Amino acid sequence: MNLLNYFDRYVPSAAKELFKAELGLTDAETSWPLTAFVIVYMLTSPVFAALADRMKRTTIIAIGVALWSLATSGAALATGFLTLLLARAAVGVGEAAYATLAPPLIGDLYPPERRNRILTWFYVAIPVGAALGFSVGGALAARFGWRIAFLLCGAPGLLVAALALKIRDPGGGAREREPTVSYPRALRALARNPHYLYAVLGYTAVTFAAGGMADWLPTYLHRRYGMELAQAGSTVGMVTVLGGLGGTLVGGMLADRLVGKTKNPYLALSGWSMIAATLLAAGALLTPSATLCVAGVGLAQFFLWFYSGPINTEIVNSTEPALRARAFSLSILAIHLFGDAISPPIIGAVSDATGSLSLAVLIVPLAMAAGAAAWCVGWRRA
Repeated sequence: MNLLNYFDRYVPSAAKELFKAELGLTDAETSWPLTAFVIVYMLTSPVFAALADRMKRTTIIAIGVALWSLATSGAALATGFLTLLLARAAVGVGEAAYATLAPPLIGDLYPPERRNRILTWFYVAIPVGAALGFSVGGALAARFGWRIAFLLCGAPGLLVAALALKIRDPGGGAREREPTVSYPRALRALARNPHYLYAVLGYTAVTFAAGGMADWLPTYLHRRYGMELAQAGSTVGMVTVLGGLGGTLVGGMLADRLVGKTKNPYLALSGWSMIAATLLAAGALLTPSATLCVAGVGLAQFFLWFYSGPINTEIVNSTEPALRARAFSLSILAIHLFGDAISPPIIGAVSDATGSLSLAVLIVPLAMAAGAAAWCVGWRRA
């Protein structure tokens, strides 16, 4: 389910040039469907966190998976900018129902010493799903057109939505141990939690960078180096799955090995690895060689994804069970409101204003550097 979550999320980025031409959009407008998805996703996440107090979490997850799958396929019917925007916004509702409740559910099923390992495997699906969205979505769009790509990419989710009903829900840590924490009380508690604050602050900056890179990298390779659209999508998919899969697994393993060797090991590893990712991404985007660019991006992806399991484990472990659904919903709100909801259109607007996408994408390593700084400061101070 998490793989399809990210698979459906990045199909529009792979088909961007095709629907831009057919619907007559500007660079900035091609990124607004992703932004609409993210805005709705982050705004509805707190709603589903509250709804989980009244409904079985696995039922909400099943409804969410089915909804985002139908909305992904529904984008094939878009007749212009507004209808495409509405279809992608509906995807955000379904994914919010899933992403808000899945990590806390995992947190309830496993003890603290096993959570980083389990969540690492869960988040491996992010780079793999994103890679498939780029490569499969790009290939289908190039071969059959962008409408068929949307239609086919949404269909598999309908088959797996029913699987959510098979997942055991232990009843929710919050409901078993103490009364549900209200949002005002949750906000006060989380505002006094430095582990949570530093984790989310860095997470927000890195999400800004990752969202901008994911949405614009295929187009960047196409425009700057002359890659065919299908080749650009498959190339981004390849470096994402290799770098992201390796980085997520290695990062999760190294984080566990750091436990007991330094304070705040999850923040420490995330900060160190993001410094390496920042330097590699900057070098890749500045090189005149397509080969060096792809290689540099792949290495940057490897170090970037070290944070995936550790930071989400930091959020789970630093919050009491009654707070976890609220903590994740507020984290989702923050990382998207100030992260990938705004980075793709900002890059598109800078590209439109300057006539240079090469200049606009340099926003990405700057945001990565900010994420590295937040996690490194948290490592020393939290």
